Amino acid sequence: MQREALGKRIREARKQKSLTQQQLAEALGITDVYVSEIERGNKMPSIPLFIDIVEVLDISADYLLRDNISSGKPYVYNEFTERLDRLTPKQRKAALDLLDVFIKNLK
Repeated sequence: MQREALGKRIREARKQKSLTQQQLAEALGITDVYVSEIERGNKMPSIPLFIDIVEVLDISADYLLRDNISSGKPYVYNEFTERLDRLTPKQRKAALDLLDVFIKNLK
């Protein structure tokens, strides 16, 4: 994985959230110097820290890793489609109705 590319994406996402390095560091429980090292590509975050970064910045992991892994969408879509295929037409309609209600309530 290219540390520089990962760091650049983290920096871009942080700026999109209008966070300073200090604010991000406080939210992550690390120092602003360490955030700077990650953003410049000098350090690679651990997996737990990477997960925290994803959560604090409210971004997807595949966005940060997009040059190195494909999007998780095909997997999720395939799993969703496979589950729907096992349903009767009436059950599929009910599932879609539930999904519509769920999505409406997310907003």
